[in-house]
Amino acid sequence: MLKSKLFDKKRLDITINRLCHQLIENHSNFKDSLLIGLQPRGIFLQNRIIKTINKVLSIEVPSGYLDTTFYRDDFRTKEVPKAKETFMPYLVDNKNVIIIDDVLFTGRTVRSAMEGIMNFGRPNKIELLVLIDRKFSRHIPVEPTYYGRRINTLTSQKIIVNLTEQGFEKDNIWITNNE
Repeated sequence: MLKSKLFDKKRLDITINRLCHQLIENHSNFKDSLLIGLQPRGIFLQNRIIKTINKVLSIEVPSGYLDTTFYRDDFRTKEVPKAKETFMPYLVDNKNVIIIDDVLFTGRTVRSAMEGIMNFGRPNKIELLVLIDRKFSRHIPVEPTYYGRRINTLTSQKIIVNLTEQGFEKDNIWITNNE
């Protein structure tokens, strides 16, 4: 298995800082905005983003997290899925919702997230923030509003996101070839 590093801690910190400033430019005080991290790995990225925005603006950023298991179009075709917790302390009516996940691949998780969000109201707008946008592999026509890095990948390749919050010693993001 071949493995190449896409991000180390320094590059990841720079990227998250840039993404936060883009969010601040578009959502200023976050009064009408809501960050929603996708279970399980999007929450780690969301927490870093919230921490960085808090440092810059000294505000509490409205947030929640969503498990998309039962909104997926394939959950009935697999064995009984293990769902994770959903925590949505806000209604999304007339809010600008920013979905946060680590990697955008086929778009199916984002589609199911949008369906899940609709159970909590009707948002004004839905945006997507991802660390890695795997171009040319969509099954559903979605594109991120904010992305850390956009890369061309083969379907056989895999993106591995290792963050310290997940128990890893260092932050690293890898691309692997399963050949």
